[in-house]
Formats: sequence, C-alpha cells, structure tokens
Amino acid sequence: MAGALLIRGPKGCGKTETGRHHSRSELDAEDTPTVETALQIDPAIILQGQAPRLIDEWQQQPALWNAVRREVDRRKEKGQFILTGSATPKPEAEGQPRRHSGVGRFGIVDMRTMSWRELGWSTGEVSLGDVLAGAEVRPRPDETPITLVAERLAVGGWPGNLALSAADAQADNLNYFDLLVEEDAARAWGVRRDPAKVRRMLQSLARNVSTEASLTALAADAGGGDGPLAEETVAEYLSALTALMVEEDLPAWAPRIRSRARLRQRPKRHLADTSLCCAALGVGPDRLMADLEYLGLLFESAVIHDLRVHAAASGGKVYHYRDSNGVEADAVIELRDGAWAGVEIKLGFAGAAAAAASLTRFAATVDQDAIGPPAALIVITASGLAHRRPDGISVIPFGLLG
Repeated sequence: MAGALLIRGPKGCGKTETGRHHSRSELDAEDTPTVETALQIDPAIILQGQAPRLIDEWQQQPALWNAVRREVDRRKEKGQFILTGSATPKPEAEGQPRRHSGVGRFGIVDMRTMSWRELGWSTGEVSLGDVLAGAEVRPRPDETPITLVAERLAVGGWPGNLALSAADAQADNLNYFDLLVEEDAARAWGVRRDPAKVRRMLQSLARNVSTEASLTALAADAGGGDGPLAEETVAEYLSALTALMVEEDLPAWAPRIRSRARLRQRPKRHLADTSLCCAALGVGPDRLMADLEYLGLLFESAVIHDLRVHAAASGGKVYHYRDSNGVEADAVIELRDGAWAGVEIKLGFAGAAAAAASLTRFAATVDQDAIGPPAALIVITASGLAHRRPDGISVIPFGLLG
C-alpha cells in the first residue's frame, strides 16, 4: 500500500462513490475559490482531515498533486489520501512547477465502466484467471440471445443506469454523449474546441471501433462536407479524448517472432464503453441487428473492455497482434510474470473452429523458445457451449466469463 491512491477513469464510472466508500473525510477540488486560496496560503490546510482523505476531481487543481506528495513524505504513513480524476491534467507550461512522478508515494487504479460480470450479465462460471493458470474449461451452455447481446451493447456499463430500463438507459447515454461533446471534450485543458468537430471525431471513432484506423483515415472520415480534417487536428482531438479517458486504444503486442514478417504497430480504436459508440451513431439494438458486421466489431470492443478488467486482477495488460503476413490475434493478455495468452473473439459460435485455427497459426508465429508457450489460447463467443477443444484451445461464451 502506498501513501496515496489515485483512482482514474472516465466521468460517471463510479470513482467518487468508490472513493467515498473507502475514505473518512473528503475535499471537493472543484470548490475552486476555497482550494485556490488554501493552496496559496498553505496547502496543508485543506489536506487535514481523517485519513484516508478523499480528494475528488483533483485535476481541477493540479497543484494538489505535489501538495499531497509532500504531505505523504511528511507523515510517512500508508493509506493517507485517495485522489479521483476523470481527466489527465494539462501538461505543465514552460516555467510552471513540474509535477513529481509520484513514484513511491502513489498507487494507481484504473477504473472502467462495469464489466458484464459486475452487471450480472455474466455468471462468472469460467474464471479468466483460472484458465490462464491452466484450469480446464468444463462443458456448460450459455444461451444468451443475440438480440439481448445487442441491447446490452447499447445500454453499456454505466453504474448510474443500473436501475433504468434499457430505453431509459440509452436516453441517458445520449445525454452523456451530448455533454461530453459540448462541454468536457470541447473545453478539455482549457482549450476551446469546435463541438461539431468533436462530435464528428467521436462518430468516426465509433464507426472504426475495433479497427486499426490511421490518423489519415480518421481525418477523412471525420471531415464531413468540408473535406478531411488536418491530421494535426485529429491528433490533438485524440489527445484530448484520451486525457478524458473516453478513448482507450488497444496497443499492438511486439514479441519476438519466428518469421521475417513485419509487426504492425497501429493500435486498435476503442471508446471507454460500447454505449458511447451507439450514442455517437444514434443506433440502438434494432439497427445493430440489421448490421451484423458492425455488431461483431462492437461485441469485440465489449470483450476487450472486460478482458482489461479481468486481466488487471492478475496484474495483466491486454494488446492485439497483427503482422504483415496477415497473422493476427484480437487480444493478447500478458501477465506481470511474462506469461501470455492469445484470444480470438467471434460473435457467432459457428466461427469458433476458424478462430481456433487462427490462434494456432498465431501461436506458431511467436518465438516460444524466447518467451515460452502460451498459458492459454481462448476463443470468446457471444453464446454457445463452453468447452476445451481436442487441440487444447478453450471456447468460452461471454455470458460465462468472469
């Protein structure tokens, strides 16, 4: 345990309530006059209070970071502060005090919208951690209808929507999206951006979810009737959306490989929740069902979201893989000890055999003499039968994953 804990994630994912649950006093950093005055006089004034002390939306007053670090050093005790933030602060301007890295003083927890297991949409009968540890997947069925999968992708995992009907949740998601466009993204880091361009940028990211769309492709797609946006503009808007933790691209994995193929380095595009994609494009379950190709891409994004949640519990991170020979894996889970696993994601259970063949080719490409054999090869489907194939590849319906 560190002296302070930073909980970061997109607005509305439950950071504040989580922090309150574990804290004994609270400071709202958005109380600008009070906080600014105290910081000018003596930062220790507003840091006093029963520990752990919650400092909510600390990025509104970036000077709090160094103040907390100094107070942690002074107290020399663990668990003193909990900081929450839904945006990364603007980089320090030239001549401004540099923010300390926080190494040794801060622990970090990345918080996302709720997983299907947390929402109760998955039984959790098949533990990802157990599969990565070598446990065999026992046969058990999951009969989730594809129409229900489409509805869940549109509803998303915002905790504030838990008590709402599917229709009301989707209406709230539209409101969230509009505020994101008109306020949060348009004013991130104190820079005024054109809300129309922000909207088109998010719509382009939604259309290109789970793909390796380049800056050039996004610029052309988001340009509207005025022609492509400048790539510099796209890059700047992407930085703002990343700072707000609304965009969370999936980086490419770069292991040693046996062939002379070139590894692709572009990330795959993902938003913080599949519901943001639906809100951006104005689509609901019915329209998703009318475009099964896009439904498959959106399903892949939902699985990636939950793999990140479950892998983090084992100290793991998630990547994707693709090389110039066309060998690919939708996800690669890499644990802290170097163990790794390949994952293919298929909307239909009938695609499991082709996905397994693809994983076999992928595993054969990796230099296992250098990094070891895979801890597991996994196919995740929207429904069907959980089982372990004769070739050792595990098939897991998403409604059973935990």
